[in-house]
Amino acid sequence: MPIPSGSSSSKPLPLKPIPGDYGTPFLGAIGDRLDYFYNQGKDHFFTTRIKKYQSTVFRTNMPPGPFIAQNSQVIAVLDAVSFRILFDTSKVEKRDVLDGTYLPSLSFTGGHRVCAYLDPSEPKHTSLKSFFLSLLASKHDIFVPLFRTCLSDLFLNMEDQMASDGKKVYFNSLSDSMSFKFMFQLFCDKDPSKTGIGSKGPSLVDKWLGLQLAPLATLGLPKFIDDLLLHTFPFPFFLVKSAYGKLFHAFYENSTSVLDKAESFGIDREEACHNLVFLAGFNAYGGMKLLLPTLLKWVSVAGEELHRQLADEIRRVVRSEGGVTPQSMDKMTLTKSVVYEVFRIEPMVPFQYAKAKEDIVVPSHDAAFEIRKGEMIFGYQPLATKDPRVFDDPEDFVGHRFIGEGEKLLKYVYWSNGPETEDPTAVNKQCPGKDLVMLISRLMLVDFFLRYDTFAAEVETLPFGPSVTLTSLTKAINI
Repeated sequence: MPIPSGSSSSKPLPLKPIPGDYGTPFLGAIGDRLDYFYNQGKDHFFTTRIKKYQSTVFRTNMPPGPFIAQNSQVIAVLDAVSFRILFDTSKVEKRDVLDGTYLPSLSFTGGHRVCAYLDPSEPKHTSLKSFFLSLLASKHDIFVPLFRTCLSDLFLNMEDQMASDGKKVYFNSLSDSMSFKFMFQLFCDKDPSKTGIGSKGPSLVDKWLGLQLAPLATLGLPKFIDDLLLHTFPFPFFLVKSAYGKLFHAFYENSTSVLDKAESFGIDREEACHNLVFLAGFNAYGGMKLLLPTLLKWVSVAGEELHRQLADEIRRVVRSEGGVTPQSMDKMTLTKSVVYEVFRIEPMVPFQYAKAKEDIVVPSHDAAFEIRKGEMIFGYQPLATKDPRVFDDPEDFVGHRFIGEGEKLLKYVYWSNGPETEDPTAVNKQCPGKDLVMLISRLMLVDFFLRYDTFAAEVETLPFGPSVTLTSLTKAINI
């Protein structure tokens, strides 16, 4: 078997055995789980093992472990080079690995394995992914005006709360409401307040998502109570059956044209609706729930000098181009770079999993490692995209990082389940909404700094992403 080269040399790499072990059966997985969630925490869990083994590729157990997952044993690939094997679907399989070493009950998705759980080799994946790509393309003309309208409402709500609530605004809850409204209107052409779910959409999705992802979280309770509650047995679907039923019926009744389109791709109407709820709720709303607070978090941390530079660039380009369009935003080099840097330093989906389809050799920077057919491969993306062999000052937020020569580093930005330099297709697992997510992120900054000169925020860490409280907003006087 040929041994590939790493990124730092064209010479063949030495083939080394994969260090690490899984410990005593059952107890080893429990011990690693306690280290991961409580004793060390995620980042320290991985960095201590990198130092111990002097390798960014090693064997370990990944939560949730016994009772919920059949097998917790993985081979971790934690540098920018080895991480790329997770995208090569000619060598790895992505079947039922969205949530890692366990698969939530299919009751959460109407008894169907939705597209996110399918491997590209499965025929149904091609039809569903093609349908998603066609659906998103058909929304191209309404995307920008709809999102800008929703942003305007968000900013007005922020200002109203700041005026009445002692100059502090909890951004996440307002952002969640706006995100659900935008997502529902995008796919259903209707304000959710005019449907049976009313204003409850975000809470319904949060309950449905929360029970599926609970084995990957902690609640901050005493260690053994928290571990027993969240990581010992999966939560049953019946606890959110009513919530999911309301979501499903709202989409089924209000997305007639979308479901008609799905049938033209040979997809059963009910199955298409379950996939649509997952796309809209898990991918779109769930993604925005993390994305928008994370974006504000890092721009806030960067400080007023970056705010001034962003405002100057955005306002200058909007004036010269006569408005806000995808074309005008493409000329905002700093704005684009800031968005890329947010996705690099804190990717929305930190974990990637795959199973080897065959015996394969995976290169790292300085060595290569043989992975056997059927072994689970795991990547922790925040380490891969903060690889010090690729990025200077990797732990620092550098807004200008991807300008000019820095654009060459975009091939190491992996947030979309693939390199930023590649595109989603019906036969890969890259996010079908990759370009739209980037557009949303840029629009958020553009409209924010058209309206405000600077802002300040308090940031806390939640189980899935940051909590952002705005403490000041300085409105622009002259634009």
